Amino acid sequence: METNKIYTMKFSKVYPLLIQKAERKNRTKQEVDTIILWLTGYDENGLAQQIQNDVDYKTFFENAPCINPNHTMVKGTICGIRVENIEDPIIKLTRCLDKMVDELAKGKTMEKILRK
Repeated sequence: METNKIYTMKFSKVYPLLIQKAERKNRTKQEVDTIILWLTGYDENGLAQQIQNDVDYKTFFENAPCINPNHTMVKGTICGIRVENIEDPIIKLTRCLDKMVDELAKGKTMEKILRK
């Protein structure tokens, strides 16, 4: 997928898909939200505001209050791409979020997903 296509994807369109992925494996929206809040530093109101404002992924991550420095601990492949080798910061954060939700869907504990 082209870099600029990921930048312009609406977070409000992807968010329900992340929740559906988790719920298919008996995980919850709250767990997905916990991952997003951990990664971005948004609070629940800030996340809701970003969804309501229909921002794209680039804006979503650029406006994030505080990207968790431990996001660099997210490693492995997502869509055939090694997360730790991605140089573009927006693409890396997008793939980190995807990877963490995948881990959730695969049954990992929140403690492991949040790299505690």
